[in-house]
This record gives sequence, C-alpha cells and structure tokens, in this order.
Amino acid sequence: MSLKIIWLVLSLYFSPFVGSLDNYTSDTLDAFLQDFAFKSLVRHRPHTGALYKGLLPANLSGVEVSIVRIRSRTLWSIGANFSNLQIPSRTMTLPHVKRLAIVYQDLGNWSSYYYRVPGYSLITPVIGFMVFNATNARAKSIKKISLDTRGKAIVIRFTNSTITESMMFSGAKCVTFSASGIFHFSEINQLNECHSQDQGHFSIVVPQERKENKKQSSWYLWVIGFMIGFGVVAFLGYSGMVSLKLLKTKKIQVMERQADEDLVLETIWVGSSKMPSATVTRTQPNLENGGF
Repeated sequence: MSLKIIWLVLSLYFSPFVGSLDNYTSDTLDAFLQDFAFKSLVRHRPHTGALYKGLLPANLSGVEVSIVRIRSRTLWSIGANFSNLQIPSRTMTLPHVKRLAIVYQDLGNWSSYYYRVPGYSLITPVIGFMVFNATNARAKSIKKISLDTRGKAIVIRFTNSTITESMMFSGAKCVTFSASGIFHFSEINQLNECHSQDQGHFSIVVPQERKENKKQSSWYLWVIGFMIGFGVVAFLGYSGMVSLKLLKTKKIQVMERQADEDLVLETIWVGSSKMPSATVTRTQPNLENGGF
C-alpha cells in the first residue's frame, strides 16, 4: 500500500492520542477502509463470490466495511447482489479485468461528519462502494476501475432507514457524492432506494427548516399573542365598566322605590277627582310679650 495508508495504520495502532476520526478526510477514510477490506480478503484465502467483512479498530465503531471478489464474466452474465447493493447484468468493467473486487461501506453514525449537503439533513447513513482490479489481490498497488452498466441502474437500498411516504412528499431526495466532493440530487424511485450508474457514496436527505422562517414564525406568534391579550384586557375592562354602571343604576332605582313606598299621603276630593294631599302643619303664631 502507499505510504499514506501505512502512516494511517501506524498512527491508529500506536499513537495514544488517536481517539476519533476527526483528522481524516473522506478520501483518506476511503483508503483506510479499502486497506482493511483487502487485508480481510487476503487473510481468508477468498472464494470467488464470497462476501468478507473487514475487522475494524475500536475507534471506527459504527462503520462497516465488506468486500467481495467476482469474475468479470459473472458480472456480465448475472450481475452482483450483496449488502443492499444490486448491480445489473450486462455490466462491464472499464478497463476490462479478469476479476474485480467491490468494497462496500456503511458509515453509520459517522455519515454526517464526512458528508454534508448545505440546506439538507441526512436521514439515512451514507452507503458507498468502490470497484478495484482484483486479478492479483496481493499486489502492492490496487487500481480502481469503473463500471459500464449500459444505461441500467445500480440499486442502493437503505434497509435500516426510517423514511416514510410523508418525507418523500416533503422533498426527500437521493444524493450522490462523487470522488471530487461534488454532489448531485436525484429522485427516489421507490421507498428507501436510490439508483446510480457508477460507484460512489449515497444517502437520502430532506430539506432543513430555515432559521429565518422560524424567527418570522416566532415574531408572528408574539404579535398575534399580544393582540389577543390586548383584546381580552380591553373586553374585561369594558365589561367591568358596564357592570358598575348597571349596579349603580339599579341601586338608585331601588332607593327611589323605597322612598316612594315610605311616603304616605292623604287624599282629598277636588270636584269629582281624588288627589293625594299632604298634611298641612302650620306654625302657631307667638305674640311678643304674651299680648293679644
């Protein structure tokens, strides 16, 4: 392997400060996983068509890597189907090789660390696969090759995802990450499936809610709440004033009715009419010096 891969292996096993994958890029991670996959292939004396899982160190917990070696004529006649990956028949390698090895990756909970899409969130782990010339699996330099599916789709399945039909209607899309770091979107043909015509890394994403929209929604809620609160206070104030006025009016009416009931008047006849008459009290004259 290259000096870069050897350095990564040595730093992983012998450095006491290595506790995460924070210093790796997606390219160096691919090379690192490729190295472990081919070591697993060599260690097992592989049978063609058998899938072997790579044994990864503890700080790669959550990441899975596996490898399968097949003949080019097998790929042409029946294709390949393993680890949630289905390559159609009549697929050729470019350039042509006698045997090829397919390295399959599942980045698990490390997916969002290495692969990001601005404005979107990953809702599935990133799954990737790479194709190599495996005519000599013990060679010091393993060359990457390409696939020609003759227009047919390679199916990538996300069996452990929780995507629902409502997520699909809310803008869920397949995203493909190329080796150069460029990504592009495609439609989801079936639930939990993405399609491609070559190797790469894949995931399903949904749009993120914009913070500006959240702020605007919060502002509108504050305004609506203030208006409702002000309306309630105004209504209660008006209701209180009306109630006090009614109580005052009722009290005055009661007092007037009681005054009317307490006043007793005599009646006299004036002609043929009977009318109330108050008792006349006249102050008696008081002569000075008791004279007459």
